[in-house]
Amino acid sequence: MNRFRVSKFRHTEARPPRREAWISDIRAGTAPSCGNHIKSSCSLIAFNSDRPGVLGIVPLEGQGEDKRHVTHLGCHSDLVMDLDFSPFDDFLLATGSADRTVKLWRLPAPGQALPSGPGLVLGPEDVQVEVLQFHPTVDGVLVSAAGTAVKVWDVAKQQPLTELAAHGDLVQGAAWSRDGALVGTTCKDKQLRIFDPRVKPEVSQSTQAHESNRDGRLAWTGTQEHLVSTGFNQMREREVKLWDTRHFSSALTSLTLDTSPGSLMPLLDPDSGLLVLAGKGESQLSCYEVAPQQPALSPVTQCLLESALRGAALVPRRALAVMGCEVLRVLQLSDTAIMPISYHVPRKTVEFHQDLFPDTAGCVPASDPHAWWAGSNQQVQRVSLHPARRPRSSFTSRLVHPAEPPAEVARPAETPVGDMDPSEGFSSPPSSLTSPSTPSSLGPSLSSTSGIGTSPSQRSLQSLLGPSSKFRHAQGTVLHRDSHITNLKGLNLTTPGESDGFCANQLRVAVPLLSSGGQVAVLELRKPGRLPDTALPTLQNGAAVTDLAWDPFDPHRLAVAGEDARIRLWRVPPEGLEKVLTTPEAVLTGHTEKIYSLRFHPLAANILASSSYDLTIRIWDLQAGAERLRLQGHQDQIFGLAWSPDGQQLATVCKDGRLRVYKPRSGADPLQEGPGPEGARGARIVWVCDGLCLLVSGFDSRSERQLLLYSAQALAGGPLAILGLDVAPSTLLPSYDPDTGLVLLTGKGDTRVFLYELLPEAPFFLECNSFTSPDPHKGFVLLPKSECDVREVEFARCLRLRQTSLEPVAFRLPRVRKEFFQDDVFPDTAITWEPVLSAKAWLEGANGQPRLLSLQPPGMTPVSQAPREAPARRAPSSALYLEEKSDQQKKEELLNAMVAKLGNREDPLPQDSFEGVDEDEWAKYLAQIIVMGAQVVGRAFARALRQEFAASRAAADARGRAGHQSAAASNLSGLSLQEAQQILNVSKLSPEEIQKNYEHLFKVNDKSVGGSFYLQSKVVRAKERLDEELRIQAQEDREREQTPPT
Repeated sequence: MNRFRVSKFRHTEARPPRREAWISDIRAGTAPSCGNHIKSSCSLIAFNSDRPGVLGIVPLEGQGEDKRHVTHLGCHSDLVMDLDFSPFDDFLLATGSADRTVKLWRLPAPGQALPSGPGLVLGPEDVQVEVLQFHPTVDGVLVSAAGTAVKVWDVAKQQPLTELAAHGDLVQGAAWSRDGALVGTTCKDKQLRIFDPRVKPEVSQSTQAHESNRDGRLAWTGTQEHLVSTGFNQMREREVKLWDTRHFSSALTSLTLDTSPGSLMPLLDPDSGLLVLAGKGESQLSCYEVAPQQPALSPVTQCLLESALRGAALVPRRALAVMGCEVLRVLQLSDTAIMPISYHVPRKTVEFHQDLFPDTAGCVPASDPHAWWAGSNQQVQRVSLHPARRPRSSFTSRLVHPAEPPAEVARPAETPVGDMDPSEGFSSPPSSLTSPSTPSSLGPSLSSTSGIGTSPSQRSLQSLLGPSSKFRHAQGTVLHRDSHITNLKGLNLTTPGESDGFCANQLRVAVPLLSSGGQVAVLELRKPGRLPDTALPTLQNGAAVTDLAWDPFDPHRLAVAGEDARIRLWRVPPEGLEKVLTTPEAVLTGHTEKIYSLRFHPLAANILASSSYDLTIRIWDLQAGAERLRLQGHQDQIFGLAWSPDGQQLATVCKDGRLRVYKPRSGADPLQEGPGPEGARGARIVWVCDGLCLLVSGFDSRSERQLLLYSAQALAGGPLAILGLDVAPSTLLPSYDPDTGLVLLTGKGDTRVFLYELLPEAPFFLECNSFTSPDPHKGFVLLPKSECDVREVEFARCLRLRQTSLEPVAFRLPRVRKEFFQDDVFPDTAITWEPVLSAKAWLEGANGQPRLLSLQPPGMTPVSQAPREAPARRAPSSALYLEEKSDQQKKEELLNAMVAKLGNREDPLPQDSFEGVDEDEWAKYLAQIIVMGAQVVGRAFARALRQEFAASRAAADARGRAGHQSAAASNLSGLSLQEAQQILNVSKLSPEEIQKNYEHLFKVNDKSVGGSFYLQSKVVRAKERLDEELRIQAQEDREREQTPPT
């Protein structure tokens, strides 16, 4: 073997898709696991969604011009760690989960209902299942890894054939050799092991793969003797190694890459030997050719990605576009889209290339599990990839039989990708919404075999989640930089979890600083811009700040709680803080340990509630500066407290797992109690639905963040509904808007703000568009309603605290008739800045209701009184038309529209039957048509149109084979003739001018003189396209000369 041989893949290029080819508007999961988060068969794609235990299912190819639809399959009660499609049956999917089970699913064809449950369940294991893979030659054999245990399963019998021993730590990867005889594993103990499971369960060979115990992976080449492993060395550099099982003590060759923290996923095509290395969290794919005979890992090409990679998978070789010389296709999973990236070898003619596409394994298994376990090594019959010789038969596994469709099948909830809002279809994450009073297979804490499909709970999905929120298309937008406060320095980002981290009213923002003495900076919202580099005037609190709150009825008074168990009341001058204040207006003492949180009364002036580590809640009369009431009954840390909207009750959520509701003026003990969140990491509570319900944000026993909705009159009965969201360390901070019924939820350090409309009855939660920011925020608070720009249909305005800046975020609702006041969005709002009662009156038992204020600006008519408009069909913008239509579609639709406008719709056009018209002729005759169209009307124009196309057909016949060759050349090179001429700046096909411009442009774009390799490659491709066109023209001239005159 010549080590300097020229590879046939040396010119392979990666072609990122246009946005129209993306599967967009998805929500991918990012939970850490040893899996790739996405897999593909020849028909379907499955990927991890952002809902624990739920997979997204989407067709691999679009159906005609229709958008691809994503359906959601509820697989497990916990995170899906790995998944794999059968190599023989495109619709058989295996999933492994943190709920310690492996399940097999029979997926339907696109457009049909998803299964209501799995076909088979393997396990449970002792710990979560990390890795699984189907056998490459046998239908019904599967390898799975859970902790230190690796098992080979007979799936039909639901029993393990053997368990592979000798792993001393977590198994990070397991893979079958190409012939299915051996199993290779990577482990956290740094060892690479080879097993022959039919001979013995003990390891056959082992060696140290990589020096670091960080995530290691492996993949087998096309032979039984060679495999590739990825991992990290002792310097935390990522590396790739090529191994020979016959000489296993050391690697044949290794390649050290970089020090990026993302683990490498090796995607190896055994037929071509091409290896794609995909790093989680990165924006680049690297392609290498694996040559065991040399041995070498030769770089082929690199591809820059538009977004960070969350997972990656290879499309099976039988699904590639072989006539376009597509040798590889990688599916990139990002946070919001799946992007197919094609690798092509440029070839000059459109034909099947046997050297690029040798025969590959077919879809019929070679043997059954019994024969394989007895020692059979029969291999899968190989099939040709040539379209004319490719077998059309398919295989259906007997492991899971297709379900018989019921008489009335409920269609699965589908999300039209690209056309609809992602929140439509499911009003809330379907796998995580449960109603304890009505058990449902949608809940993660219930049956682990439940799925989202045609189960009874799924058939009632429309009745459970039927209404969709009018706020589902809400859009969160960061306002212009002119309204930001920047150059913030020394922020205290370690405030207790019970605090929001900062507070704001309509005038000011109070932010704790990291400096000693519990300093608090007060910033004026009416004075945005860059803060000076010098120290800001602050409030010297004297003790570390634990919570702070503005008085809703006095915008100049700030209450600050400290670790010294004291509450200090500060008065900020009306013109703002211009000097350091060291003496508070008043100091409240009484708590014996540090204070958790502060809450002002919503209606009564000078009433403040505080909770403390002494497990009491104290209610203060600020006017008198004294404690008036004390509430007790808590057994552990108080996570949160909230006043009811009428100010008569106070609710708390506690670390002891209980909710409590008090009537402070009636007694110190709770009025009622109920079960709270299972997790003890933190929680918040807020009154919603006009005081009828309580919303609690917390954690379940698996640290998944969740929302629990309770009836305020029946806490003991437990929650009305539970909604699971995601897995994250920070507690969700709820901000409730009583006018719209919307709650905004986010945590410190999050980048996403969830929006839900809350209802006191089923479906309880209506999901709306969430707001996502590029970087994490340190706090997020809701401003008073008076700060909203009603004319822009802005229903909420918030402040987002970043590391060094404070920026306002506006939540708006897209409306067509914005010139009218949207009275359905803006009901009369409560005047929250004026007290209804005095402290004395409230303490003596008085109650009251806030006054209401209309938000309707002067001169605006309510939309409910606006005159009705006749429905009009809105044509798409020209930009959208040009972006989504191909050139051929644009030409056809333009001509059809022109003829229809002149009333000549019924007459068929001659071009319907024409073929072979070249791009140059299209442009020429289209221009003639437009000129003639300006001169004639009616049927005279249609007659001229027929004449022009008759001429086009005659020209196409005259060009004959040459026209087809030119179009084929454009298809193959990816460049049209016009594009190539523009790149080389030539107007006529002159060989001398082409060569001259090519040499000049190639030289000035050389990297050695500061040029771009990308532009240089464009110049080369343009030259090749023009040379091919010259060859076609020369051949046409010769044929014309040889043709005798008639």
